[in-house]
Amino acid sequence: MNDAMPGEASAAPPLTRVAFWFLRHGETAWNALNLSQGRVDNPLNEAGIAQAWSAAALLRNRGIASIIASPLTRARVTAEIVGETLGLPVSFEPDLQEVSFGVQEGQPMSDWFTDWVAARFTPEGAESFPALRARAVIATNRALVHEPVVLIVAHGALFRALRAEMGLTASVRTQNAQPLFCEPPASGDGPWTLTPAA
Repeated sequence: MNDAMPGEASAAPPLTRVAFWFLRHGETAWNALNLSQGRVDNPLNEAGIAQAWSAAALLRNRGIASIIASPLTRARVTAEIVGETLGLPVSFEPDLQEVSFGVQEGQPMSDWFTDWVAARFTPEGAESFPALRARAVIATNRALVHEPVVLIVAHGALFRALRAEMGLTASVRTQNAQPLFCEPPASGDGPWTLTPAA
């Protein structure tokens, strides 16, 4: 159990105010079944591979110069498909890996997940949402030192943590393989703007 609330500042430094692209990996079999995946290293399914190619086409001519990805297979393969399309190598950042859900990995996404995002509950053996927020910011800041514009290819729960750091609600599910352009506020401490590629 963790008493921290999701609106509290994380233990990490602030998220670097640099615009970047974020891409959640393509679909896996467990995504299709609405099962909690966490650190289980599932591959993309056929739909997920097709989604990755579609995302890659959407990311052409967006000024992307660097691709940084989670090393988990579903993110790695998604990033490599984009890299092939854009003619760019892929670098890996271990701390962009998905959260560990402990005993809930492989279980249906149900009420426990809502409580985890709200920092009211942490499953046995899992990473808390506040801890994920801190890790996600540190990993993203490391990715953003690469040549801009940076594309980060990672995971759904990790992006919920980034949303919270961006001043946005964390209780939104990011679609598989939907590229999002993440822009900091022009001034002040307002929320970031997320724009889907179209």
